[in-house]
Amino acid sequence: MAAPSRKQTLRFLSQLGAFILTRFGFWNCFTMLMLFAERADSKRKPDIPVPYLYVDMGAAVLCASFMSFGVKRRWFAVGAAIQLAVSTYASYVGEQVHYGDWLKVRMYSRALAIIGGFMVLASGAGEVYRQKARSRSLQSTGQVFLGVYLICMVYSLQNSKEDRMAYVEHIVGGEITLTLLEVLFGVLALAFLSGWYIRLAAQVLAVVLPLVILLIDGNLGYWHNSRKVEFWNQMKLIGHNVGIFGAVLILATDG
Repeated sequence: MAAPSRKQTLRFLSQLGAFILTRFGFWNCFTMLMLFAERADSKRKPDIPVPYLYVDMGAAVLCASFMSFGVKRRWFAVGAAIQLAVSTYASYVGEQVHYGDWLKVRMYSRALAIIGGFMVLASGAGEVYRQKARSRSLQSTGQVFLGVYLICMVYSLQNSKEDRMAYVEHIVGGEITLTLLEVLFGVLALAFLSGWYIRLAAQVLAVVLPLVILLIDGNLGYWHNSRKVEFWNQMKLIGHNVGIFGAVLILATDG
């Protein structure tokens, strides 16, 4: 049996990235429901007032469903980006729940990156049989959002004690590895913001990001027990990074 060609491998990875990103809405809504159910036990409010919350989730599931089935994927990717942007803005200005500044950076930067991922998807990147020309302007805008996310990661690693300790205590090399990661994320951010060597930058990030998800985000004991991040909020953040990984896979293979 012949080994798959490079073209087939790239196509598979691109499809995998699109599969992950288009299903993000389902996981995000599920974790939000579980998070708000967890808060209900302690009589805490959700991030968004309840009547609007159901509309928000309905829109997210609708967009995710159509994207998953490949029906007007570009249009519904734009819709998903708008829905998440409105949801994030409503959560930020509503201030129904108090978050620490370091946690706000983690939450909102990842939401911004997912919005960027949807814009990359809406541009036509990752399509196996592209019937329309790719929108480079949408892709470039999405890449900028991903670059801002990487800048926020560098900022958190430099200024957030919580984030620094998560890396220093749980990765080999301690401060030296942390410094190297700051430099790496900074260089990758410049690539995404400028549009130079975007495929190479995405390929590097596609290798590093799963390690961050497994070793840092996946350390639920640290975030939940030590830093008091709600369990389902951390699961939601993990889902965000997995969705970002999907967007990065698309750019790494079809950027």
